[in-house]
Amino acid sequence: MIYVFLSVVCSVLVSVLLKVARRSDIDVGQAVAWNYVVAGVLTASILQPSLATLRVPGAPWLSLVGLGILLPTIFLALGASVRHAGIVRSDAAQRLSLMISLLAAFVLFGEKLTLLNGIGIALGLLALLCMVWRGRPIDSGEGQTSEARASWLYPLLVLSGFGVIDILFKRVALAGVPLGASLQAMFTLSLPIAFGWQLWRRVHEGVRFTARSALGGVALGLANFGNILFYLRGHRALPQHPALVFTSVSIGVVALGALVGTLVFRERLSALNFGGVALALAAIVLIAAT
Repeated sequence: MIYVFLSVVCSVLVSVLLKVARRSDIDVGQAVAWNYVVAGVLTASILQPSLATLRVPGAPWLSLVGLGILLPTIFLALGASVRHAGIVRSDAAQRLSLMISLLAAFVLFGEKLTLLNGIGIALGLLALLCMVWRGRPIDSGEGQTSEARASWLYPLLVLSGFGVIDILFKRVALAGVPLGASLQAMFTLSLPIAFGWQLWRRVHEGVRFTARSALGGVALGLANFGNILFYLRGHRALPQHPALVFTSVSIGVVALGALVGTLVFRERLSALNFGGVALALAAIVLIAAT
């Protein structure tokens, strides 16, 4: 289970790095772009995937291109969610995205809805509502209203975005593309998207590339790839228990994210928000049980 623990730590570390980026004078967009350079190099050197399956007729390039576009886009949304809604809500929303991929499994891939799945989805939706609910601010100005809107909008974007990413992952897997090859293709396709956006910002907004942001991107890439690598090795160490690995990682991320967010960054959560986190943990267990 050491690999599960390391995957959880790396996943939460991604959120921590996004949280401290601005106060460390790191441009999140640039860091995300450099992250894909690091992740792509590490995938090629450590996983050493065979790319033969990407050259055969019928390779799922449409899904891979979609992933290449979505990955950097949703990474930026995750950064905004961590900034506006905090680590606790953002990590929980990211893990609850499995509800969307599960619903897609029923609609697109012909799987049958079970009682546990249905209860899990219902609990997940209730958990999401509890986590993003902050009540109505009293005598709030326009700035406060915008901040309140961002505190629930970005977690919803994270949930929906990672849900679509999960669906595209499944389509790529069903096409017979090994995970290592699909990761290599996605990281490579994400590079021009991420750096193209930064070049647009450089031309139109005058945002300069900085060494500090590049170093932040290296750290982000190491944590991002570490999360993937240790998750894969966790599955290899426990090949007969994939649900156990998935559930342990998801619960671990939500729980550790809650501890780090509340204890380290002093994120203020209401009793309803904490109830939402508990419901999220229950939803993950029920959905993964089948």
